[in-house]
Amino acid sequence: MSQLSSKHVIGIEHLTVDDIQLILKTAVQFKEIINRPIKKVPTLRDITIANLFFENSTRTRISFELAQKRLSADIINFSSSSSSVKKGETLLDTVNNILSMKVDMIVMRHASPGAAHYLSERIDANIVNAGDGTHEHPTQALLDAYSMQEKIGDLKNKKIAILGDIMHSRVALSNIFCLKKLGAEVTLCGPATLIPKHIERLGVNVSHNLDETLQWCDVANVLRIQLERQNTKYFPSLREYALYFGVNKQRLDKLSKEIIIMHPGPINRGVELSSDVADSEHSIILEQVENGVAVRMAVMYLLANKQQF
Repeated sequence: MSQLSSKHVIGIEHLTVDDIQLILKTAVQFKEIINRPIKKVPTLRDITIANLFFENSTRTRISFELAQKRLSADIINFSSSSSSVKKGETLLDTVNNILSMKVDMIVMRHASPGAAHYLSERIDANIVNAGDGTHEHPTQALLDAYSMQEKIGDLKNKKIAILGDIMHSRVALSNIFCLKKLGAEVTLCGPATLIPKHIERLGVNVSHNLDETLQWCDVANVLRIQLERQNTKYFPSLREYALYFGVNKQRLDKLSKEIIIMHPGPINRGVELSSDVADSEHSIILEQVENGVAVRMAVMYLLANKQQF
C-alpha cells in the first residue's frame, strides 16, 4: 500500500491500521530529511495549503507551517480573530472564498467537534484536522505513536497509560483509537470527575490510582489540565490535583522499572508534571515536538498523493 484509503485525515477513528502504519513508515523517511543540512524537498511545490485556525495554537500551528515549508508548499495563514468570521460569515462561506483562490489542502483547527467532517462533505480540497473541540487531534496521536515506537519498538501488547484530564482532551480520544488499532493495552488514569462514563467501551481500562498505573505502564502520556474548557470545578484545587495525580520525581523513584514520560504540551508545571520529571532523561517531550514535523510532512505528502520525495 502506497497511498491512504481516504482523501482526508479527519480523525484516527476513520483511518485503517494500514493507513496508520503507512504514515508512520513515511514519517521515518521525512525525519531523515529534516535532519540533513538542507532540510527542504520540492515535493509539494505545486500545492497550496491554507492553515485555518479558529482556535489559538502555538505548537500545532508552527509544526504544520514548518512541515509545509520543508515540503516547499505555498502557504496561506488564516486567523479568525482578524477575519470576516467576526462579521458573521459562516464557516462554509469562509472556506469557499479561500478555495476559490485555488487552494488544494486545508489544515483546520476549530472549537466545534465535527467541524472538519462537516467541511469534508461539502468541499473538494483535502482536509487535515488539527483539532476539533474536545473530539479528535489525529496528527498528535500519530506523532505520539511514532515517538513511542522510536523508544520501545512495535506497540503491540505494550502498556500505555494516559493520565489526567481525559474528559476535555481531544488528544486522549485520538490516542485511544490509535493505540488500540496498533495493538497496545491502554489504561486511563485520573480523578473520576475527569474520566467520561462508559469510556471502557472503547476497550480501555480505567484507574484512579496513579502509583499503581505508573508501576503497570511502559509509557505514561500525561495530559494538560484544560482549565479553559472547564465551566465547573472537577476537583477541589490544583494543589490537591498535583498531590494525587501529579507525576513527580518521588513517584518515579519508587517504581521498580524505568518508564517513558510524554506530554502533548503546553505543560502546567507543578500541576500534572513536575519540572524535574519534564526535564529528566525519562522525558521525550522535545522529541515529540521534533517528530511532529516529520509526521505532519508525511500526512500532507500522502494526502497530496505524490509518488516521490
